[in-house]
Amino acid sequence: MQTMPAHAAHHGDHEIETLEEFDATVSARGSLAGYRIQAVDLTDRTRELLATDTAGAVFLGCPMREQAAAKIRADGALVFPPVPGLPFDPYRGLVYSPDELFTSLSDGGYEATPDARSYAWFQRTKADRDVLSSLLRAVHDDSVSDALDELLSGARVVGVMGGHAMARGTEAYEGAARLGRTLARSGLTVATGGGPGAMEAANLGAYAAPYDDEMLAESLPLLAKAPKFTPSITEWAAAAFEVRTRWPRGGTSVGIPTWFYGHEPPNPFASHIAKYFANATREDGLLARCGSGVVFLPGAAGTVQEIFDNTTPNYYESRGEPTPMVLVDRAHWTEKLPAWPLVRALARGRSMEARIALVDHIDEAPEALARLGS
Repeated sequence: MQTMPAHAAHHGDHEIETLEEFDATVSARGSLAGYRIQAVDLTDRTRELLATDTAGAVFLGCPMREQAAAKIRADGALVFPPVPGLPFDPYRGLVYSPDELFTSLSDGGYEATPDARSYAWFQRTKADRDVLSSLLRAVHDDSVSDALDELLSGARVVGVMGGHAMARGTEAYEGAARLGRTLARSGLTVATGGGPGAMEAANLGAYAAPYDDEMLAESLPLLAKAPKFTPSITEWAAAAFEVRTRWPRGGTSVGIPTWFYGHEPPNPFASHIAKYFANATREDGLLARCGSGVVFLPGAAGTVQEIFDNTTPNYYESRGEPTPMVLVDRAHWTEKLPAWPLVRALARGRSMEARIALVDHIDEAPEALARLGS
């Protein structure tokens, strides 16, 4: 199974995103000239900043003493100070973890978490036409995209798309979890929209991949105690953290959710969460990163949109060679929501024709994906 470190060191040679990287760079090079230092707390590094050349450096959201800030500005560095009062860091250098987004869940419930507070801030500011709020959202989303690219550099990413309405405790949920586990065990990095339902199930499967098969069988009933995120996100999330506590060393996967759909919480089984304010940026970025293909489970309007968001670049080959697309559940995609006939008609006579498949059952999806990608 492919593993991703908590912070893959694939970023540019002149980016510093942790205090450890800051200390190592100052120690080894004795200079920060030209570096980009992103969201690192430098409050206790005044001595180093005063003694180090920072000409042409850029400090993005790094807390520091005023004495240090004045000196590095005099060196010619650019300093973008932290913005007070925000529930999120717009300059963050890394993607989120579930523990970070759900901080305070056990103390104050979901409403007290950074995830809920960020959504509340978004709701307050999205309609006020304040250029600062718009700028902060854009800077945050660009920082998250940069962190996600660094994290996934060299990974073989496969997407699993499907509806948020799929309840824990159902056969469909278990099937999606088995799918995620199989894909992760084959060395692929599972990426989902990061929300509940089918998305959570696939991330859960990837989390379960390092364990024996009993782990998934035992965790499903624990989760079924809170089958949906309504009426209580707190209970829904707490059940997931109970599973994570019982089996703490789960496999890696990625969730890419959005505060645009703020009523949908992120699921805690994605080890890395790239959460966005702008849904369009999130949708395009999610699909663009799935170079090893996408499996589409039954869903509604959102999943239909994702099918055609993926079909279009495959049709025009605007991202290079078409990537595999596997639609699961023949009746759903030919009768209930007949997307498959249109995908097949668009593909006819084009190179993407050899990269699409419709399967009856979810257990057929991994083999179909491997066949289309060969």
